[in-house]
This record gives sequence, structure tokens and C-alpha cells, in this order.
Amino acid sequence: MPNPWSSWGWLGAVGLGLMLPLGTTDAAESMQGSTLCTKIPVPCDAVIAHRGASYQAPESTRPAYLLARDLGADYLELDLQRTRDGVLVAVHDNTLGRNTNVAEVFPDRVDAPVSSFTLDELKQLDAGNWFNEAYPDRARDDYAGLKILTLDEVIDIAEGGENHPGLYIETKVPEQFPGIEKDLHEKLESRGWLGDAAKSRPAAKGAVKVGDGPGRIVMQTFSRASLEALEQELPHVPRVLLLWLGDGGIEAAPSEPQGDNESDADYYARQKVASPEAYQAWLDFAKQHGAIGVGPSALQSEHDGPFSSRFSYADLAEPWMVGMAHDDGLLVHLYTVDDAEDFERYRERGVDGFFTNRPAQLLEFYGQPSQDQNAILDRYGY
Repeated sequence: MPNPWSSWGWLGAVGLGLMLPLGTTDAAESMQGSTLCTKIPVPCDAVIAHRGASYQAPESTRPAYLLARDLGADYLELDLQRTRDGVLVAVHDNTLGRNTNVAEVFPDRVDAPVSSFTLDELKQLDAGNWFNEAYPDRARDDYAGLKILTLDEVIDIAEGGENHPGLYIETKVPEQFPGIEKDLHEKLESRGWLGDAAKSRPAAKGAVKVGDGPGRIVMQTFSRASLEALEQELPHVPRVLLLWLGDGGIEAAPSEPQGDNESDADYYARQKVASPEAYQAWLDFAKQHGAIGVGPSALQSEHDGPFSSRFSYADLAEPWMVGMAHDDGLLVHLYTVDDAEDFERYRERGVDGFFTNRPAQLLEFYGQPSQDQNAILDRYGY
């Protein structure tokens, strides 16, 4: 299949050698990112609101996405699953026990997959009160009773304000949803989010306009099979291959087993890629299937956050890894980073954007004026 990105001319630019020969780029030479983002229709220093502004509001809910939009995030990030009756919904976990009251509403289905519920059943669940219980310092009475959102409802939010963010969509556990890539194509086409023409909504001066351009959607997946399906269904939509270390992912170097008193964070922090060749194999696959970038995990500083597993990642964006990706003409969008010290450390390594639960902090890091998040939430009645 001809590469659909040739119309932007970025492959030719990469071929001229934007970076150093493979594997030789170090942190200083890679500092502040590559020039690739000027060749690909995706923002430089991309601010990708991970499940919305999910530090400040319950993940993947209306207030989280409204807040991220109004703050000025480039993208609203969501995980895509499909209900039993065929509706596309924004839900991360394969089951519903962590962040809904499914145990109260459907006590015999606590461990049932999202795919076994109809939309009507999902809409009976409270997707917000768990956040109030877990994070009382950020709790709001009106978070109780928040509903799981459909893809249509997330699109409505993206289209509904002065800022026009794009959508950064992950096919979640796609093996459970055969044909979800085709369903997504049909939905995006019906909503006018595909095609070459920018959306016709006028944007305010200085507003985010990502949702009006050719990079308005980015598809992401951990699944090689789904990346191939997305290549077939959405060949002109930017795609990113997410990276992880270990079983089913990049080959890991041998290491000692996790100690009895060793935290997950410490254990994963010492995991290493088996070899540059093992890393390169995933970059090669991404390129072969038309991806514009890769999404590696970050080794983060420990701090309070909305996800208990958030520090359990290996560092897959070491300087030599970022250099290899850039040498191959691939953007690097890092997941999931929330602290200024980590923004600084990885930006110096050359990453091209961040998934973050705290878009306000990332926007401030990039020099945007700070905003009153509570005032934004108040404005929407939360």
C-alpha cells in the first residue's frame, strides 16, 4: 500500500537525515525534540489529556474532558471499547469494579467485561463517586453519579467549546471487539471527522485548532493486529504504536525476580530492554504499518496520582531509544507524565509530546498562562 503520509512530504525530509545515524543520538543532541513535528500534521510539544484532566476529575467523564478542553489541551485521550449492543464507549479497564459502583448495581457481574454490558446497563453505573472517596481533597459533590460516555458524547465535548482539541483514541483490548476499527471508521465519517477538509467551525483567536486540521485524530494501540487493521480502515489517520516491556511486548533483559519487600515501582524501574535490536524490531513494525510515531512508557517521579499502577513502568524513552525513533522518522509521545521535573527530563531527551493526567501543569510547563481549574468546573456545575 502506498504510504498515505507522502502528501505531507515528511518521509522525504526524514530521508535527508534530520537526526544522526541510527542509535547515536544522545540527550544533548536530541534536546527539545526533533523537527519531525513540523513535517507531520500533529502539534509539536503535544499536550494529550490522558482520559481528560483525570487528576482533577474522574477519568473519562464529562467534567474531565470539559476541563481538559477549556484548559487548552491539544488532544482528549480516550480508550475505546464496544458495548454488547454495539455502541462505542470511552472506558479504560476491561472490567468495571475499579471506578464504578458495578458491585452495587450488578453484584453478580463485578468481573464481567465491558463488552458484556449494554449501553443502558452501563448508563446505570456511577462513574464518579469512587474519585470522591479516593481523593477527598479533590472531591466534588456533583462528581457522584457521573456517567460513562459514548464516543459520540466525547466528540460533542470536543466540538462544543472555543478550543477545538483533537481526539487521541486507543483501541482497548481490540481482540475482544472484532471489527471495532471498521466501526470507528464509520462513526468518525458520520460525524465529519475524516477527510482532507478542515472542519468549518470558526476558532477564536489564540484558541486550540487541532480539531480543525488533518491531525484532528490520532489512533493509538498496543496491539500489532489492531495497528494493521487501522492501517486498512483509516489509512489517512495518524497512528501510533504504544510500547511496553515484557510479555507480548519488547523483549526484556534477564533480571532478578521481584523481591518480597520490593515495590512494583522499584521493580519496574530496574527492568531493561534486552538489546537495541529488540527495541528496533518494534520501531520497524510501526514504520512498516504506516505509524507516525511510538508511545513508550516513562519512569516517573513518585507522587500522588489518580492511578495506583502509574509508577509501574519501565523507562522506554532513554536517550538512545528516543534517538532511534527519531532516526526512523517516528514521533515519540510519552505516557503518562505529570510532574514538571519529569516533563523537563524527558523533553531534554527529545520527546515530542506527553500523555498527562494534569494538562494544566503541562501547559504551564510549556509557558501557557495558568488557569483556575476550580472556576472552570464551577462554570459547568460541578
